[in-house]
Amino acid sequence: MTEEIIVSFQHVEKVFDEEKVLKDISFELEKGKFYTLLGPSGCGKSTILNLVAGFTSPSEGKIILNGVETNNTPPNKRKVNTVFQDYALFPHMNVFDNVAFGLKIKKMKKNVIEEKVMSALQMVRLNGFEQREVSEMSGGQRQRVAIARALVNEPDVLLLDEPLSALDLKLRTDMQYELRELQRRLGITFLFVTHDQEEALAMSDEIMVMKEGEIIQTGSPTDIYDEPINRYVADFIGESNIVEARMVKDYVVAFAGKEFSCVDGGMNPDEKVDVVIRPEDLVLTDSESGMILMTVDSQLFRGVHYEIVGYDSVGNEWMVHSTRKTEPGKEVGLSFEPEDIHIMRLGETEEAFDERIEQFATPSSTEVKDEGVDNYA
Repeated sequence: MTEEIIVSFQHVEKVFDEEKVLKDISFELEKGKFYTLLGPSGCGKSTILNLVAGFTSPSEGKIILNGVETNNTPPNKRKVNTVFQDYALFPHMNVFDNVAFGLKIKKMKKNVIEEKVMSALQMVRLNGFEQREVSEMSGGQRQRVAIARALVNEPDVLLLDEPLSALDLKLRTDMQYELRELQRRLGITFLFVTHDQEEALAMSDEIMVMKEGEIIQTGSPTDIYDEPINRYVADFIGESNIVEARMVKDYVVAFAGKEFSCVDGGMNPDEKVDVVIRPEDLVLTDSESGMILMTVDSQLFRGVHYEIVGYDSVGNEWMVHSTRKTEPGKEVGLSFEPEDIHIMRLGETEEAFDERIEQFATPSSTEVKDEGVDNYA
């Protein structure tokens, strides 16, 4: 079954004051999915949102909404609504009037407006708040009013420009769950902008990681986390141990002064690569049974685990998340499985990466050990 494409960017570029802020952006958004644009400030993610909304036009390329090119279509002619970072509510209006504002502009009948507003408030669980002044509401409640005001227009796409950034940590976490559940219930395409990688991982069906006006990697949260394409993505998404390495042959890589079995192939013998191992995939052992020896430099208690940092014999820094406690200055062992080692080829494009991954299907650990080296004695 072919999924319905709601939004399509085809080689879109945007130039402001002779500076190219978006470079050859192409992607498709399917109906009913939660997409996130993830990246640091100034990478171009909010510009993409503004292009979809119609607040600005592309310098090059095409933007297609529901199969129709809309490069120069004004915002009020698009079935798209935006929830802004500061919510942009009218402080002199109560909740009902804020939500009803767009419908009144369209000159809808009073009974239709009332029905639509009450339905939208029910969606965001604000029944009974119609007459409440927005100045009397909490940050989370005001955010829900802003979402209701966007939903009341029945958009095909809801754009969310860092709407959780002003909330405290607990409320922000609660709203992540509520937004995700709301999106699933309504079946509307959400395009969410954030610089918070944990937020992106928790909420998205698909993440587009951005850097300096380009989409560096696109994939599910699991794909992005487990298979980062380069150091930038690996560093940006979660904590990472990234060390320089050398590909010995398919399924064998050398780093930290030893050779290890891995599950990656398709590279040249002796090719320089980067290796990523996540801190939670490293198992703290005694020094005799470890695959790598590490001298502990520091240890911090993080509540659910200890964050332990140390150095191996060739100077690589390692971070370990473990429920086991150790102490600075102690020599410990680190163990891991072939599947825990992710190889990043230097300068590899996303297209070449996907092609290589498809060609070299991940073998089982047994096959890898037979092909590679014995690190498990």
